[in-house]
Amino acid sequence: MSDKDETPANRLRKELPEEVPAPAPPSAPRPPAAAGNAPESAPEGEAAPEAELTGRQRLAKGLWPPRVTRAQLIVALLLFGLGFGLAVQVASNSDSDSALRGARQEDLVRILDELDDRTQRLEDEKQGLEKQRDELENSSDQAEEARRQTVQKERQLGVLAGTVAAQGPGITMTIEDTKGTVEADMLLDAIQELRAAGAEAIQVNDVRVVASTYLTDSGKSVSVDGNKINAPYRFKVIGKPEDLEPALNIPGGVVQTLEKEQATVTVERSDKIVVDALRAAKQPDYARSSAQ
Repeated sequence: MSDKDETPANRLRKELPEEVPAPAPPSAPRPPAAAGNAPESAPEGEAAPEAELTGRQRLAKGLWPPRVTRAQLIVALLLFGLGFGLAVQVASNSDSDSALRGARQEDLVRILDELDDRTQRLEDEKQGLEKQRDELENSSDQAEEARRQTVQKERQLGVLAGTVAAQGPGITMTIEDTKGTVEADMLLDAIQELRAAGAEAIQVNDVRVVASTYLTDSGKSVSVDGNKINAPYRFKVIGKPEDLEPALNIPGGVVQTLEKEQATVTVERSDKIVVDALRAAKQPDYARSSAQ
C-alpha cells in the first residue's frame, strides 16, 4: 500500500506507541524469621499459653469468674439490707421535711399548738385517773365511792359508745357537694382527723359515729354503717373548738382536699353542740369481761 492510500486513521495508529503492560505490584516483604525455633500459634478456639498473656489479661483472668465464699455473701447481703433501710429512712424524712418546708409560718405555729394541746389532754387524763385512785384509797366508804365512779364512768362510756346523747362545745362542719365528687374515703379522713384532734362525739347527718363505724360509696352518695346519707354532709362534733377547727384546715388537710374536688366546706365553732343520734347497745358474741 502506498503512502497516498493510507488513511489518516492508519497513520495515527503507526505514530502511537505500543501499550506497555503495567508492572505487577510488589509482594509484601516477609518478616525475618526469629532465631531459634519460634513456638507455633495456638489453634483457633484454644487459650493462649500463660507466657503469652499480657498483664491486663492475667489480671482479668484472676478476677473473673469471682470466687465468693459463703461468709462474704452473707456480709454483702447484710450490707445491702442496711443500705436499703437507710435509703428508705432518708427518703421518708425528706418527704416530711419538704412538706413542712413548704408550709407557711402560721401553719407551722398551728401544728405546734395542736401537738401541745394533744400533750395537755393526755396529761389531764393522767391526772384525772390519779385523782380517782386517790379518792378510792382515801375515802371512808370505799364501796360508795366505787359505785359513784362506776356510774360516772358508765356515762362517759355511753357517750363514746353512742348509746346516750351528749352536748358540749364543738364545731359544725357542712360539706356541699353539688358535683357529686365527694367519696367515702374523704369523709373517713375527716372523721379520723377529728378523732386525732380530740373529738369525743361525732354525728354525720343522722348517724352516730362510733369505734366500729365504716363508710362505703353508694352511687353518688355515701353510706355510713349501711345507712345511706346524701349531700350536704353535716358533721356535728363535740370537743375543744380551738383544736378541732385548725386540724381540719392544716395544709393538705381535709378542707383543702375537699375543695380540690370542687366541694364547699364551712366550719363553725359553737359553745353548745348537741349530738342526739343514738346507737343501740350491742351485746358482744364472744368477748367477756376478764375482771374477777
